[in-house]
Amino acid sequence: MTAMLQTNYPFTIEDFQVKQDITFRPVSLKEDFERLYTWMHEPHVIPYWKLNIGRDAYKQHLQTFLNDPHQQLLIGEIEGVPMSYWESYTVEGDVISKYYSYDQKDQGIHLLIGETGYLGKGYIYPLLLTILKRKFEINDTKRVVAEPDIRNEKMIAIFKKCGFQPIKEVNLPDKTGLLLSCERNVFERRWSEWNNGTL
Repeated sequence: MTAMLQTNYPFTIEDFQVKQDITFRPVSLKEDFERLYTWMHEPHVIPYWKLNIGRDAYKQHLQTFLNDPHQQLLIGEIEGVPMSYWESYTVEGDVISKYYSYDQKDQGIHLLIGETGYLGKGYIYPLLLTILKRKFEINDTKRVVAEPDIRNEKMIAIFKKCGFQPIKEVNLPDKTGLLLSCERNVFERRWSEWNNGTL
């Protein structure tokens, strides 16, 4: 089931509004470890990811996640510059599957902007919409979920603007999250609005 829902990367699209190439590519332990280790120690990342751990511990964590078949770890790039980290996963096989009545084709997403120079510049919208477009290219997927930390009001607002709707609070092992769901038909409207300049 998991393999059927995985999407091929790298994937590049020229965004209509920012007029720059957005690329998602697989994480490479060799190429990206230092970058991700640094990002996990950024003050804006620490409260929500809690991975500001030692170098060896983080390397082991990253390797474990890279070996997990239910998720794909991705680097998001703007014009070829790595600036964000994404975990694209299938709900089946993930801890979130225990918290709602999921469909076997549901997918999910975690994300962060690591490079501080890209914070607050509006890049998160085209990035999130682009990866959603890619995920909904799996025809059987009708819903994508996310569960940001309930305290992360900025990220929750971003998800909502991109078409996610709140379901409920969930007490996960590492946080209290807000379970959000984006249905295919809602996303398609948001994608159209973004590319028409009305979102």
